[in-house]
Amino acid sequence: MRFVIQRVKEASVRISGQVIGEIDKGYLVLIGVSDSDTEAVADKMIKKMIGLRIFEDENGKTNLSLADVEGSLLLVSQFTLYANCKKGNRPSFIEAGAPDRANELYEYIIRECRKFVPRVQTGEFGAEMEVGLINDGPFTILLDSETL
Repeated sequence: MRFVIQRVKEASVRISGQVIGEIDKGYLVLIGVSDSDTEAVADKMIKKMIGLRIFEDENGKTNLSLADVEGSLLLVSQFTLYANCKKGNRPSFIEAGAPDRANELYEYIIRECRKFVPRVQTGEFGAEMEVGLINDGPFTILLDSETL
C-alpha cells in the first residue's frame, strides 16, 4: 500500500467540473493499493499517517500532528502509484490491486480515518477526477507499507 501525503492549505476533487470533496488545512492523501494489501496493512498505514508530526509549531518546527492543528483529510484513490516503468516508456499497472478489492480497502480506509479525524472528504473510486491543491511547504511524504 502506498500513501502520498501532501500537507495542504486547501485541496479539492472535481468530477465533470463539480466539486465532490474539499478541505482546508490538512492532508491530501493519494492512496494506492496492491493485491497483497490487507486491512491490517491499512491499519498500520493509517496509524502512521495520522501520527505524523509535520505541521509547524509556534517555533517553526515540524512538531504538530493533524489532530493538533484540527486538520482535515481528503482521500483519493490512485492506482497509478503502482505504475511500473522498468520496461519501455508505457507504464504497466499489473502491480496495482484488482479494482474490487482495491475499492473495498479504499472504503475501509475512509471508514477507519473517520474514527480519528472529524472531517474526512473523498474522491470517487475509479472516476476521472481533477485534483487541485495548495501544497503547504511544499511538504510531501511517501508512505509505503513495504518500508514501514
